[in-house]
Amino acid sequence: MTATGNANQNSGAIAMKRAAIAIGVFLVLTALLFLFGTDSFYPWAKAIHVIAVISWMAGMLYLPRLFVYHVEAEKGSVQSETFKVMERRLLRGIINPAMIVTWVFGLWLAWKGFGFQGGWLHAKIALVIVMSAIHGYLSASVRKFSEDRNEKPARHWRIVNEIPTLLMIAIVILVIVKPF
Repeated sequence: MTATGNANQNSGAIAMKRAAIAIGVFLVLTALLFLFGTDSFYPWAKAIHVIAVISWMAGMLYLPRLFVYHVEAEKGSVQSETFKVMERRLLRGIINPAMIVTWVFGLWLAWKGFGFQGGWLHAKIALVIVMSAIHGYLSASVRKFSEDRNEKPARHWRIVNEIPTLLMIAIVILVIVKPF
């Protein structure tokens, strides 16, 4: 096997380990919250959920914008390497943890506050699943950029940059207006 093959295999193993850790953290936090979350904790859970959503959205809006600029940087340049560090840190340090906290507290709030009832809530959860899929796409794209394998033009990333905004608008309307 070549050195590149070993490097790809190692990065895949590392990614799988991180994913397993993230899933484990998610499950433990969810279990603790469902077991020990009291009615008096509800407003705190709501506040934490909103803070996590804001953090997640900030990252989801910024990451594709970094990609727009990264596309224009020459592969291997100092600028390109700087973008790689920025993208990786944004994803691992802000976006991933914020998504986990959003899901944990959001599910608890849906259960505790609404018993998972309401058409608006089901629609909201469906849109958050779509947002999570976009998150997954952006995560895979960080990996491609880090390996200098991005083939998408800046226009693609400008369009992708709008998707989280549209989803966020729809989700906020569902939560505030509760149209059905």
